[in-house]
Amino acid sequence: MSSLPEPIQLLAAALSRLPGIGPRTAERLALHLVQTDPETVRQLSEALLEGRRRTVCCATCGALTESSPCPICADPRRDPSLLCVVERVLDVISIEKSGTYRGLYHVLGGKLSPLNGIGPEDLRIAELQRRSAGGTVREVILAIGSDVEGDATAAYLAALLAPSGLRISRLAQGLPAGSGLEFADELTLSRALEGRRELR
Repeated sequence: MSSLPEPIQLLAAALSRLPGIGPRTAERLALHLVQTDPETVRQLSEALLEGRRRTVCCATCGALTESSPCPICADPRRDPSLLCVVERVLDVISIEKSGTYRGLYHVLGGKLSPLNGIGPEDLRIAELQRRSAGGTVREVILAIGSDVEGDATAAYLAALLAPSGLRISRLAQGLPAGSGLEFADELTLSRALEGRRELR
């Protein structure tokens, strides 16, 4: 049984549900927060609520934004013939930091994982089919992680989109095997985009 007061235990439990926050880190954060001056805690709580209230998903690409369509989808300088398919919103941010991609994005919302009960209907695959069938897109770049589930998702999407006659490519080697795009630096991502290979 923990010797911490119940409110701190509850706060630590809530914090531990955040990605990358283990039980010990959550406990340290909870202890820090309850000992911080009330004004700082109030500002943090307001920032959390305001961030959640003002953030929406772009109806076009699925990225997070304040208004839909997002600034990337609404930018007339972007190349609408290139559509980069990523797993998560964080991947859009990672690729944008590389500064080399000037097309549009499509966020799947994850990857196929039958063992975890995630099938095609749980991802934004129907939306991807609609977007790629519109006549504007000529190449779909699959920027999906290189683990087993990522490879399976890429193969599924390539087979699904192949009849449309679109060029389907996948990021080149150089990305860390078995991990996501967020772990790759800007130069590696840039080279992976430039060296993408067509899937047949």
